[in-house]
Amino acid sequence: MDIQEALLKRRSIRKYNDQKISKENINKILEAAMYAPSAMNLQPWQFIVIDDKFVLTETITSIPYAEMLKQSASAILVCGDSNIEKNESWLLQNCSAVIQNILLSAFGLGIGSCWIGIHGMPEIVKNIKDQFQLPDNIIPVALISLGYPDETVTAEERFKTEKIHYNKW
Repeated sequence: MDIQEALLKRRSIRKYNDQKISKENINKILEAAMYAPSAMNLQPWQFIVIDDKFVLTETITSIPYAEMLKQSASAILVCGDSNIEKNESWLLQNCSAVIQNILLSAFGLGIGSCWIGIHGMPEIVKNIKDQFQLPDNIIPVALISLGYPDETVTAEERFKTEKIHYNKW
């Protein structure tokens, strides 16, 4: 698939059919994730792959707005390791690049995905840290739901020249 086409056509998918995602495809997605750029190439990310239906459903109690997990085949919890990257802003930027790679890799494999934010919401961060027994240095950034789409979401026009500035405001 052409990269530009993938960038413009990928959309958040919240409805999935019941088809499982192979470990091979999960590993392809994680491989793409780990090729994301990071500050000083520290690669301060860690992942938890969730493919147990009970755990996926239980996660909705930790993240109440993540109802799509009831239908998703899998999810990937993206975390940053503050022992590796001390600057939290850089850690979040590094993990955001990882998340974009996950979303695009899944799309390229015909798998739907949705970025579910965690970081910045202290109660949800605590819920996730407790649920997944994360060590103190592991910061949950986002959860990505994954599944084969059971909906079609079309892309609306987003290119707006009024948001572009050259050389100064």
